[in-house]
Amino acid sequence: MRVIGLMSGTSYDAIDAAAADLRLDGDVLVLTPLGMLSQPYPPELRAAVAASLPPASTTVEQVCRLDTGIGQAFAAVARQAVEQLCGGYADLIVSHGQTVYHWVDDATVRGTLQLGQPAWIAEATGVPVVSDLRARDVAAGGQGAPLVSIIDVLWLRGRPGVPVALNLGGIANITVVHGDPVAFDTGPANALIDAVVTELTGRPFDADGVMAARGQVHEELLGRLLAEPYYERPAPKSTGKELFNLAYVAKAMEGLPEIPAEDLVATVTTLTARTVADAVRRYGGTEVVASGGGIQNPALMHLLADELEIPVRTTDELGMPSAAKEAYAFAVLGFLSVHGLGGTVPSCTGAAHSSVLGSVTPGLSGLPTIAGEARPPMRLLVQ
Repeated sequence: MRVIGLMSGTSYDAIDAAAADLRLDGDVLVLTPLGMLSQPYPPELRAAVAASLPPASTTVEQVCRLDTGIGQAFAAVARQAVEQLCGGYADLIVSHGQTVYHWVDDATVRGTLQLGQPAWIAEATGVPVVSDLRARDVAAGGQGAPLVSIIDVLWLRGRPGVPVALNLGGIANITVVHGDPVAFDTGPANALIDAVVTELTGRPFDADGVMAARGQVHEELLGRLLAEPYYERPAPKSTGKELFNLAYVAKAMEGLPEIPAEDLVATVTTLTARTVADAVRRYGGTEVVASGGGIQNPALMHLLADELEIPVRTTDELGMPSAAKEAYAFAVLGFLSVHGLGGTVPSCTGAAHSSVLGSVTPGLSGLPTIAGEARPPMRLLVQ
């Protein structure tokens, strides 16, 4: 089955599309990458997303406009992916959409909202679309995150020691692949770094980690930030920009003398490295396999390597393109869904059971056609 995964993370800077041929060979799920592409959000749409996120308030009208605008933006990228990555034909498109709110109440996830109306994608491409993949896990008592954990487990299972998959998006999450796997959001990855850099310079991120590398860590501010109770909560747990945002940093800075811009960036970058490393150490990780936009920040990666003193490698080294990993992960989740197979690991999300995820929007020819009976895969092979 030729499947396209669409993804936009908590940094909401671009829409990524990754195409793959997926097939079940007994209990092995075989993924053959066909390539990826990425398109930045239209500036006006990105600004509208940013203006709607907590701690800002919004209206139902704005939510409706965003749902349409994001859906149309995803549809344009999907149409491009069908033509450029799949030679004009795809069997299935899987859209993560754009997370705009993750409702956590006293460590329990009550709901999660991803916008991007899938009807626009199905209409633009004629291809069936699986979307809204997180809600079912939440309904089953789970965190709805990190959903990539099933891919991490299938892919890294069998490696020696205790491998840890790490994603450095807006929020950092890890999957510990050992015994009963564990997965959770460790805290901010790029969320606070990007927010501070944008506020101070107008640029969207710390390109090449230059500001962090030039700055000095403000130890008192770092101590205040590390005192956040979230870090001590047991897994599974999840978080988002509802907590880790610019206002959060500003509150932590109250009463402190003015901090130079580069020192502030160095401090929040160190916060990400420290909290990720603490989480990995807590579970006895013996290697880290990293992906996500944060791996493009040399300052962050050097800090993380210094903190951990264990091998830190990227997914590229193991055959999975790091820039496309999450998009491939959602392609896999949609593939499992249309085959009637569960897409979660309950010990990772905290759900009562594994669930078939998402909702299906028919294409021009209706629903996907599935031949034969499918068995739950035990391993993922990237060819």
